[in-house]
Amino acid sequence: MITGSDVDYEGSIEIPTDLMAAADLWAGEKVLVASITTGNRLETYVLAGPPGTGHIMINGGAAHLIKAGERVAIMAFALSEAPITSSNLLLDDQNNIVRASQ
Repeated sequence: MITGSDVDYEGSIEIPTDLMAAADLWAGEKVLVASITTGNRLETYVLAGPPGTGHIMINGGAAHLIKAGERVAIMAFALSEAPITSSNLLLDDQNNIVRASQ
């Protein structure tokens, strides 16, 4: 769930580093963010946030499309000649991990 936004920042989605590690995301990685609440979709990049906070912030122009309180799916994609195992996390309303699978 998006916990806040900053329209004056140039862009990105800030994700706590503990959630980034669990989802196998890295700072600067391009992601697709899809609002489950409104259906809006956008591409942005990951910015590392403080661990343990559960705060997922949407910034810049993206904050006009997806707002605090919206439930979202955050997806990263990779091209590879070898098989890749995906990481999937299900979070609760406080962004605690409910289920993790790989």
